[in-house]
Amino acid sequence: MPGKDAKTGLIKGIAEELDKHQKAFGDFPCINIGDAKRILSRVLGIIFPHYLPDCDRGKAALEKELAQLEKDLTETVSKTNGNDMDTAKGKVNLFLADLPALAKKVADDATTLYNSDPASKSLEEVILAYPGCYAVSTYRIAHHLLSLDIPLLPRLMSEYAHRITGIDIHPGAQIGQALHIDHGTGVVIGETAVIGNHVQIYQSVTLGALKVDKSQSNKKRHPTIEDHVVIYSGATILGGNTVIGHDSIIGGNVWITTSVLPHSRVMYKSSDEAESGLNWTI
Repeated sequence: MPGKDAKTGLIKGIAEELDKHQKAFGDFPCINIGDAKRILSRVLGIIFPHYLPDCDRGKAALEKELAQLEKDLTETVSKTNGNDMDTAKGKVNLFLADLPALAKKVADDATTLYNSDPASKSLEEVILAYPGCYAVSTYRIAHHLLSLDIPLLPRLMSEYAHRITGIDIHPGAQIGQALHIDHGTGVVIGETAVIGNHVQIYQSVTLGALKVDKSQSNKKRHPTIEDHVVIYSGATILGGNTVIGHDSIIGGNVWITTSVLPHSRVMYKSSDEAESGLNWTI
């Protein structure tokens, strides 16, 4: 058995090597997914009192929560910009000022999901139990933080929501009003995707890129989905130039890499359906 001095020497040697390894990463923000989870939970609690301890409501409870959010978010944002507290405070104040408008967007998403799903029994059930509602609410918050040029934190928020819902929405995506994600497991919405108003997406849908290459990072890689489109489970829609026209229906398990005109119906057809005279397209 090695003696105490030998163990100490071994640890020192390993620490020296690992110190070189860590320094190779250079400076990096000292925040993690736990910070994102904490701040996300606080913002959601301000928007939906269902998430607050004991469902606290009223102006006094909101003032208390907002004050704590301001403090926590400012400290976290400052860690992402070299501890520049003044810049962090300015960005946080902008975020707080926009919270009422953000809350309305999030509430519209939840209400749309409740009104669209015959299985939903109450708005409270949608808010507390539907993964699509949680994932889209998280996206709204993360996207707004990203629009204020706050690095890393929005992506950590979206990744946390991804872990617990199975729905992966990049905070950089551009999404209109009243997005409805039903069931949602396996949904992927890429960074440069553009989604219009009143779009309905089912599980295992991918809005992705045709090519995964670092050289594409500043280009539009993901599709555009116009207003009032329904995309059924398993559909894969790829490419930055691909546009799904408004009021279209995209059937399950289709693979699309070219644009689709408005009012289209895109589905695979069986041999029986080919003889039915229905207006199938693909």
